[in-house]
Amino acid sequence: MPNTRYREMKAKKTKKTISTPKWSTACLDWEKRIVAGESLITFPPLFPEEAKKGLSVFKELHLKDVPGCPTYGQVGGQWQFDLVSHIFGSCDPETGRRLIREFFVMVAKKNDKSGMAAGIMMTALILNWRESAEFFIIAPTVEVAGNSFKPSCGMISSDEELTDLMYPQEHYRQITHRNAGATLKIVAAESDTVGGLKGVGILVEELWLFGKRPAATNIFTEVTGGLAARPEGFVIWLTTQSDEAPSGVFADKLEYARGVRDGKIDDPAFLPIIYEFPKDMVEKKLHLVPENFYIPNPNLGASVDEEFLRREFKKAEVEGAQSMQSFLAKHLNIQIATSMKAQRWAGADFWEEAAGKVSLEFIFEHCEVIEIGGDGGGLDDLLGMTVLGRDAEMGVWYWWSRAWCHAIALERRKSEAPKYHDFAKDGDLIIIDEIGQDVKQFGDIVRKCDASGLLDRIGVDPSGIGAIVDELENGDESGNGKIEHDRIVGISQGWRLNSAIKTTERKVAAKEIIHDGSRMMAWCVGNARVEPKGNAILITKSASGTGKIDPLMAGLSAVALMAMNPEARNNKSVYDGMSKEAMIARMTGK
Repeated sequence: MPNTRYREMKAKKTKKTISTPKWSTACLDWEKRIVAGESLITFPPLFPEEAKKGLSVFKELHLKDVPGCPTYGQVGGQWQFDLVSHIFGSCDPETGRRLIREFFVMVAKKNDKSGMAAGIMMTALILNWRESAEFFIIAPTVEVAGNSFKPSCGMISSDEELTDLMYPQEHYRQITHRNAGATLKIVAAESDTVGGLKGVGILVEELWLFGKRPAATNIFTEVTGGLAARPEGFVIWLTTQSDEAPSGVFADKLEYARGVRDGKIDDPAFLPIIYEFPKDMVEKKLHLVPENFYIPNPNLGASVDEEFLRREFKKAEVEGAQSMQSFLAKHLNIQIATSMKAQRWAGADFWEEAAGKVSLEFIFEHCEVIEIGGDGGGLDDLLGMTVLGRDAEMGVWYWWSRAWCHAIALERRKSEAPKYHDFAKDGDLIIIDEIGQDVKQFGDIVRKCDASGLLDRIGVDPSGIGAIVDELENGDESGNGKIEHDRIVGISQGWRLNSAIKTTERKVAAKEIIHDGSRMMAWCVGNARVEPKGNAILITKSASGTGKIDPLMAGLSAVALMAMNPEARNNKSVYDGMSKEAMIARMTGK
């Protein structure tokens, strides 16, 4: 009986495990393994007998929506069996304590994620020993929740023993264990009202969609808080790649999972299983070879039809960049980069390769002249700033950007809020609470640049320069650091920026502009959309939709000034007396 099992486990919790297994969840040779079709888990289950029990139950579950209603043991993939074995084989039977408590699984679309999620959580409910335990599958939408609940109900109705043991309640999307009183509930978190859930086992479906929600991190902090009092508890993050650059909680978890996989983070309680192409294959465009589609699709030939993938790939090639972006993200788990957006600015294709270690201090140390650009600044907008310095000897331009936004922008543009928080965490976006803080901080940076003796002029959009002009001409709170009016230049926008746009994209492609490599600027550059205007092209905010481009537009204003070849403000070169090798080493930071 379950209550007897509970007393046994509670008594065992006071005992010490006779021997603690040693293991690492890193997979340092994952690139070789994934190409060879081998397991991405490098160690056997910690407790083999527990693994055997869990896998045995999982394999007996039926897939009602598959012709013939086979069991998982008949049609499941080895990668699924490996995962299940390690989930249930990580709990110490002597103490009831789970040694691996967090699992991150990223696999391409149609690889039986929802069915596997249902099978894992049904197995957990069947093997559970805690009375009135609660298990949850948390989905981002009602539709995704239904994708897990329906297979769970099918597993019950296809098995007489489970039909007697389990009670599905469709109106609650809940399954109750009749003997133990334990439940498995599938929750659609569309309204972000999942606070107070205290589960023993939690599986989160399609984490990438939660990455677009401002409050997702707080939701999961609340949901997983109950595991502190449940040593046998676990969390499984299950997802495909995002259809745009990863953000929010998804970006954080993906970065952490890769860090553990690659041995950069030592966390034996976190097991990452990530089906994605090795970097060198993507660089060589080998991910576009249909024969390699198996790499992010471990279920190819089973739940994933190879001919379907090939046809969808051909359709995407014909339909254009937007369709191809979606295909690559969802079916091949390719992370969307700056250079992959439709109707993008040509400079986006080369932006990421032009990243370097550029800071404001670096510019002061290496450059002979500085131009500054500014753009934006409405309450629900970004105020963008770019400091552009020209190297004293090599002629390279160094690009450093910052942006500010008012807290109200996070409320009005909730879809972008997770990204804003990411950029703020990086230090590239400052979220202000009081009107005017952004303009003052903008002015402080201008005054700092002027104090270096390198600043030439400041270029801004003529339609929105009032507050910035006042701040710069009036100086700081003590009236110091005033900027002369004739050094504040209105840069005409629209087609008149065509020359600056072309200059920027050519210099970025040639790596004659080196930028700070921030996620914020990569996002802004990725948001830039071009539209033709006669013989010119425009990058406008209206063409870019909700995605912000203000720091990029600020940079184009700075480029417009630097293209006029201003004289150096400081005649003394920072490279005086250096050899050519020393100059290159200083410039690159190597």
